[in-house]
Amino acid sequence: MSTATERAAAIRLMAFDVDGTLTDGSLNIGPEGEAFKRFSVRDGLGLVLLAQAGIRVAIVTGRRSAIVEQRARELRIETVLQGVGDKAQALHDLCSANRLDLSQAGFMGDDWPDLPAMAIVGFAATVPDAAAEVRRAAHWTARLPAGGGAARELAEFVLHSQGLLDSMLGRFDGRIA
Repeated sequence: MSTATERAAAIRLMAFDVDGTLTDGSLNIGPEGEAFKRFSVRDGLGLVLLAQAGIRVAIVTGRRSAIVEQRARELRIETVLQGVGDKAQALHDLCSANRLDLSQAGFMGDDWPDLPAMAIVGFAATVPDAAAEVRRAAHWTARLPAGGGAARELAEFVLHSQGLLDSMLGRFDGRIA
């Protein structure tokens, strides 16, 4: 049995659910039907860092939202799959399209619909307030909350596992050009 660190070291594609993972899971709906989601800037930088390290970042979510499309554009995430009923099949297809083995894919989810996807990837991650069954299925659980640093914590864990965290940090603190 591989450790979470060994599993994260093999990741070449990291996919994320949105509600309850990249957000706190709240849906704010106004009288005209408009909704808004709150995203963490730190989580966003974590996703950007993964991409800069050569890890493909994808969003795979069951809901549809223009807000998710907008956030993905801001972060330059090209793979955004919304309205997905079968996240495991979506990940299988993503891996095939990118010529990756499922063992090279990770998925961060928080609730029962995420379990099939978590079961087939090499690295399954979750948030601390995820459903109990999801926490049991995960190889790694963030300490920080969903929408409040969990995705950034995950990004740093993956980068550390791949020996890339110091060089990524060096881009910001001037140690490495």
